[in-house]
Amino acid sequence: MINVFCFGYGQVAKNFIKKLSDENIEINLNFTSRKIKDKKIKNLNNAFDFNDDFYDPNIIPVLKKADYILVSIPPVGGKDIVLKNFSNEFKNLRVKWITYLSATSVYGNHNGKWVDENSFTIPTSENGINRLAAEKKWISVCKKLNLPVQIFRLSGIYSNTNNIIKRLKLGDIKIIDKKNHFFSRIHVDDIVNILFKSMTKFKSGEIYNISDDKPASNEEIIQYAAKLLRVKIPEKIKLTSVRNKMLINFYKDSKKVSNKKMKNFFNYKLKFPSFIEGLKNIRNNLI
Repeated sequence: MINVFCFGYGQVAKNFIKKLSDENIEINLNFTSRKIKDKKIKNLNNAFDFNDDFYDPNIIPVLKKADYILVSIPPVGGKDIVLKNFSNEFKNLRVKWITYLSATSVYGNHNGKWVDENSFTIPTSENGINRLAAEKKWISVCKKLNLPVQIFRLSGIYSNTNNIIKRLKLGDIKIIDKKNHFFSRIHVDDIVNILFKSMTKFKSGEIYNISDDKPASNEEIIQYAAKLLRVKIPEKIKLTSVRNKMLINFYKDSKKVSNKKMKNFFNYKLKFPSFIEGLKNIRNNLI
């Protein structure tokens, strides 16, 4: 049996645990949640309350027994709340593996050019700035305490439950008219497959881009999804007419994220090399 502790239990963490179960690995799982008052979670004895200003003290003894720690909580108020609350406890860990899930927003804008793990990190968004600060803090703390840590910089995540096809069917999507805007994405299945591989192939202190092979514009992806569904392509609107702050930040950055280091180190062949295979699979599962 392995002891797995998840700080945050969103779609990546849940799919990672499912992957371990599918591989017939016996798991002792514990995780934190901000939704501890939710009846489904409240009755679970392996769920612990944790937000930026409160945590269940029963986390401490469980954390000390963890073999694998997955951190998927984004910074809150500019701070990494896991390190803020638990870094003093980390000196007592016996952990074999810590993975911090970051984001490719740390690269900022590179005007549509390729970026890899050695590229300049010049984040333009608040999220990217805070993510980069958290990455540095995790590496610094773990190096000081001689703890094993790796950073996964995730591209835009999509899955069978969160995807462009679903949004198209709901009719809540428009094409933003912006030239030379590229971004990368990754299917959640590929993220968890690489997480699983990293449990036995691990090098502390390393950073990996987790991305597919085909960066593209949002327009290209939406057009392909509309073709798959045989629906009308949504109308184009100017970026200047967008009011959503997150969307505006998204269109500030244009880059193509290289996954060569990830594929080479983990000797990994992507399940969904591009949005084409990924969206086809999602469409087929809807039928």
